[in-house]
Amino acid sequence: MNSPGLQRAVFLLLLAIVTAAFVWVLSPFFGAVFWAVIMALLFNSTFQALLRRLRGRRNLAALLTLLFIMLIVILPMVMLSAAAANEISTLVARVSAGDINFRAYAQQVLAALPRWLTDLMARFDLIDIQSVVEKFSDALLKSGQAITSQALSIGQNALVFVVNLTVMLYLLFFFLRDGEQLSRMIRQTVPMERAQTHYLANKFSTVVRATVKGNVVVALAQGALGGLAFWALGIHGAVLWGAVMALLSLLPAVGAALIWGPVAVYLLATGSLWQGVALAAWGALAVGMVDNVLRPILVGKDTKLPDYVVLLTTLGGISLFGISGFVIGPTIAALFMAAWALFTREEENDPAPDAQV
Repeated sequence: MNSPGLQRAVFLLLLAIVTAAFVWVLSPFFGAVFWAVIMALLFNSTFQALLRRLRGRRNLAALLTLLFIMLIVILPMVMLSAAAANEISTLVARVSAGDINFRAYAQQVLAALPRWLTDLMARFDLIDIQSVVEKFSDALLKSGQAITSQALSIGQNALVFVVNLTVMLYLLFFFLRDGEQLSRMIRQTVPMERAQTHYLANKFSTVVRATVKGNVVVALAQGALGGLAFWALGIHGAVLWGAVMALLSLLPAVGAALIWGPVAVYLLATGSLWQGVALAAWGALAVGMVDNVLRPILVGKDTKLPDYVVLLTTLGGISLFGISGFVIGPTIAALFMAAWALFTREEENDPAPDAQV
């Protein structure tokens, strides 16, 4: 009964169970572990350069790289978040005080529609204007309530954010210092041919670097251009809306337009014609061109994924994994295509069974 085959089957079952349990234990810190791996990949060249200058002192090189990351990534992010949070609190206070009335804004927009259009719709009973006003204003009111609730949840989740950030930085130090050994151990442990694991690992690194760098550059550019336009037009909360546009720019093609588009429509509807035209032109030409030109070059070129695949996998990744999905989605797509390419290559190289006679 206690045959070698049974022993191996039991061992593999035990291996699967403890691996699943290990992943389950780490799941609350998935974001921290994931971004520690991503940052280690992105800044590995910086670590290697410091390691050569410091003559192989890995601890010091990892520590200096970590300080460099905190200086150019973490600190600006915290400062921007603080500025955006301050503007959110101001916006919430204005909504609570009644200075911002979404229902009035909706009525202003619909009242600015051409008379012939409203008469035509009323004559053919195509749409109930009053119903549109109610639905539109209710939608804007719910948006304001959502902003308020998110602002309140920021303070409640601050401790969780600090814990995850601390865990990420702690892991990042060791991933930088021991990354080569960990990578080599994983490649040797995976039951695949050495060439296959090497190819897939390189593909993973390339896609992650291209996706993060490309999307971050596009997000920063679109957020800066959009926030600059809002500041020039005197729109309150330019930093906040710039940050929101940067975040939404992770959605290819339509992201930042979800903010500047409605604002341009409102400006046009309320008689601020030149401001509305200027914002629409700036959004379409400057902000939009950043997405249309830079994203295919920075993301699609290195990942070797078609634009429509990048779009679909980014949307799917974000819907499943949240903000981390803009990296996970395209990475899964690239590994999917790479794995099938390896399979096709193996099938073409191996002769058919009936030819092995």
